[in-house]
Parts: sequence; structure tokens; C-alpha cells
Amino acid sequence: MDLFRRLFSQSGSEQDDHPSEVVNSRASEDEKIQTAPANLPGHVSEIITQEIPSQETIETAVADGATRPLPLETVISTKNEHLIFGQSTDIGMVRNNNQDSVFSFFSTSRSVEERPDFGLFIVADGMGGHHDGEKASAIAAKTVAAYVTHKFYLPMITGDDSNSAQPIIETLINAVQKANHEIINQIPEGGTTLSAAAVVGDLAYVVHVGDSRIYLITKDGCEQITRDHSLVQRLIELDQLTKEEAKDHPQTNVLYRALGQSESVEVDAMTRRLPPNSRLLICSDGLWNLVSEKEITEIVMSHNDPQEACDKLVAFANTRGGKDNI
Repeated sequence: MDLFRRLFSQSGSEQDDHPSEVVNSRASEDEKIQTAPANLPGHVSEIITQEIPSQETIETAVADGATRPLPLETVISTKNEHLIFGQSTDIGMVRNNNQDSVFSFFSTSRSVEERPDFGLFIVADGMGGHHDGEKASAIAAKTVAAYVTHKFYLPMITGDDSNSAQPIIETLINAVQKANHEIINQIPEGGTTLSAAAVVGDLAYVVHVGDSRIYLITKDGCEQITRDHSLVQRLIELDQLTKEEAKDHPQTNVLYRALGQSESVEVDAMTRRLPPNSRLLICSDGLWNLVSEKEITEIVMSHNDPQEACDKLVAFANTRGGKDNI
């Protein structure tokens, strides 16, 4: 027993002062000595580097009545991969209020029912008077979120196969149209863009109105999967304007389609399969007007944490002048 007293001579109070020393609580004390990181405080490192007793010493101790050390437990690591996301918004360097709205929701579970992971992500860029734009974008985001939750998410997790459950694309389109009516009724002078992605497993269901954008970013590059409903984009499509000329066009912010502008609204909708390790970026024009697709790709792919990538993108747009909400 003297042998083991020497190895475990620290008092409990000393260990409590160093929470970084804690190893998997299911590990034995022998495991803690052999597997703890080598960069712990000096007195702990001394314990880690103490000579491991020889087989002869152990056998002698066993012969004297000591308990035989148990073999190291084999730890089997399981890999559970889930979608992760970041969310960031900023007023920018020029505007005095933020008319952008953003919504993020993610749910995951594991059970015999095998429900897929689900995420809903929305960006809306408001337009109008001082407060009309911010109210319009907020109404759009919350209306779409509430509608999709009620019509798709809740039936999915409860296993409701009744007629109340709608296909996800149909649900998203109806949600955007409902948001359009709510804005017209509540904020007659306001309007907003809306770009949203519902992720079910590895499928992304996208709806879009306006000139906010959704990019699909992979190791092979960056693809804009939405189409701007703007005057300059229409002129580009008609070969009356180049992309370079569009950047400085005086009507670059003029939209021909947005929520809150007409009783009926046409909603772009699509479905995309997400390759492994791919990223979706949903952003307002306050970002993509100031940060190139090449720069967006480099920033997004160089950060494993999507929150860090979001914060870096916003900060980068501000260094370019931050002339709009981001």
C-alpha cells in the first residue's frame, strides 16, 4: 500500500484547485496518471512522469495482499455529427438603426423513432421609413418561423401523419405568402426581403424573395443558389449591364420583388442536397456588397466554428465601410 500512497499522495483539496486536471470521471486512477495532458501544472506533471511500477513490484505487492490493478479499460469513441451554426448581425458603420432580422432554430434527437435533424434559418432585410423596415423584417421572420413550426416541425416530431402535416417546400412557400399579407396589413409603408433555408437531414429546402442571398460553400468553391430580384440583376440577365457596371449602378438597391409590396408575391423555391462538410451562408446585401465571393469563401472555410466565421464576416464588412446593416 505504501507504493500506491506515494503515487496518489495529493490531497483532495489540492486537486479541486485545478479543474483542468479532471479526466473522464469513468476512468480509473491508473488511467488518470497515464492519460492526463503533459502540460498540466508542475506538481501534477511530476505525478504523471513518476516511474510506473514494474511487473515484479506489482507481483510482490499482490503477494503481500494488495489488490491486483485492473487492466486499462478500452474506450470506444462514437461519432455523432450534427449541423452547427452561427448567427451575427450588426448595424454597420453608417445607419442609425438595424432593419435586418435573423432567426435560427435547430433541433436534434436520438431515439427508436429516428427523427431527422431539423433546422430553420431566416434572414430578412427591411425596407421603408425609419421604423417600418425593421418592423417588416421582424414580422416576416417571426411569421415564417411560427408557420413552419406549426405546420411542419410539430407534426414531424409528434409523428402526426394527418392532413395537417404539409410537405416542407409547400409549407415554406405558404409561410412566406402569409408573411407578405401580415406586412401589408400591419406595416403598409414597409417591405422586406426574405431568404430562408429549412434543413432536414442533409437536404436544404430554400425559399427566397428579394436580394438577400444564400451561398452554398464547399471545398470546391462558392455558389450563389438564390437569384437577386433586383433591377441591376435583371439588366445583367438581359445583357444590358455587366457585373462590374452593376456594382456602381445608381439603382443597385432597387428591387422588383419583395414582401409587403403587392397582395401576391412569387416565391423562388428549390431543394439542394448538402455535401459533407459544406456550409450554407445566408446574408443581406450589407455583406455581399462589400465582401467578394472569394473572400467569403476563404473566411468561411478557414473557420471550423461557424460563429467565428459569422463574426469575422461582419467585422470585415465594417472595415470596408459598413454602409448598410450586415
